[in-house]
Amino acid sequence: MQIRILEDKVAAGRAAAEHAANSLRVAIKAQGAARIVAATGASQFEFLEALTSAPGVAWDCVELFHLDEYVGLPITHPASFRKYLLDRLIQKTRITQYHFLDGESDPQGVAKKVGSELLSKPVDIAFAGIGENGHLAFNDPPADFQSEESYLVVALDEACRQQQVNEGWFAKLADVPAKAISMSIRQILRAKEIIAVVPEARKARAVKTCFEGEISPLAPASILRTHANATVYLDKESASLLRSGITVV
Repeated sequence: MQIRILEDKVAAGRAAAEHAANSLRVAIKAQGAARIVAATGASQFEFLEALTSAPGVAWDCVELFHLDEYVGLPITHPASFRKYLLDRLIQKTRITQYHFLDGESDPQGVAKKVGSELLSKPVDIAFAGIGENGHLAFNDPPADFQSEESYLVVALDEACRQQQVNEGWFAKLADVPAKAISMSIRQILRAKEIIAVVPEARKARAVKTCFEGEISPLAPASILRTHANATVYLDKESASLLRSGITVV
């Protein structure tokens, strides 16, 4: 795993997007297509804005899966990750091949169906973020590092749910769904490449715990350190608690 620290969240998003666009071009040139997993949330705004503006990406050759979705939340809700991806990625790029996690009626069935589709071919690039509690996708601590399932129906802890309120997606904690469909830790690690974008001071404690502490289910994103081709993009604020000696680029 590599860490890159940029001056601010805009620079981090742009650098990650340049990296991601290049990886997409390489995969499409080599294979004729690329399979990606996309993250959502406020931390991905700058990254997706830059990525969807990148030149020379044949988006019609891209197949999209997403990391997670709330159980019981309609696609029309502002916090729906399906709506997020439609607004910030699919409609801007005109991706036609995408697999949504619909958690409204049969989340277990959806997890199995989309998981089976995901396993049919390798994932080229997984885009990710890290939660304030160190979660990776919606795998809150203690995360399941052992499950071989592609997607799990998981319970969301209070810290995770409160983050959604603080980011403005929900008015109060009681409005945040208690469960979600989440890509499993092992499935995320199956991607050939992982690009994580983790800006802002509110992520600093999680960044330090995950990247300087033990690799542990109590710090779910710490598992990224075991991946041979993962790059984490930070800004100066999210990197502020890391030990000195790491260069800002």
